[in-house]
Amino acid sequence: MTDQSHSIRSICVYCGSRPGSDPSHMAAGRALGKEIADYGLRLIYGGGTKGIMGAVASGTLSNGGQVTGIIPEFLIDMEATRHSLGQLNELIVTPDMHARKHTMFERSDAFVALPGGIGTLEEIIEIMTWAQLGRHEKPMIFANINGFWDPMMELLRHMTDEGFIHTAHRVQPLVIDTIEEIIPAIMAQAAEVASDRDGEEAVISKL
Repeated sequence: MTDQSHSIRSICVYCGSRPGSDPSHMAAGRALGKEIADYGLRLIYGGGTKGIMGAVASGTLSNGGQVTGIIPEFLIDMEATRHSLGQLNELIVTPDMHARKHTMFERSDAFVALPGGIGTLEEIIEIMTWAQLGRHEKPMIFANINGFWDPMMELLRHMTDEGFIHTAHRVQPLVIDTIEEIIPAIMAQAAEVASDRDGEEAVISKL
């Protein structure tokens, strides 16, 4: 672990509540959960105990990590089982999806999107939108398992070329193919942002 880890204490993972058709996606979920635990970080996620969501939580818990699940009441029986939810270190039940997403954002220092469906896409895109609007500078990662996010990256390039991502410098998610490289990349980006911010403050203080 690098000495920049103090700036990253929790990682939010967005991913599918289903396993998907490629077994490597579930394996990636378990592997990322283990990495989060090994680095002594807390997993923040949508509370589901099925599919890739369950794999990430299980990977973290089984390796001694801490897990916070955040789930709306109406999704408990759809994306989880009440028994499995009882195994989480912390469970936050929200009244609706909006409260869930806001709480996940507030609790997290970085965001990782594993393979998933429309919900996963919507969540990471909202975080990117907030970055574009200057609301945060937290690291954003696409875990590009077997090229899963390649079409998304092509769409983002197309949007940029067409002039619709007008502050592209704020929307620069990292695209990483290997699970083991994700947390070191998050640590490095967080340290770079902190260094840039310290430099700006030093300049301002001399004015």
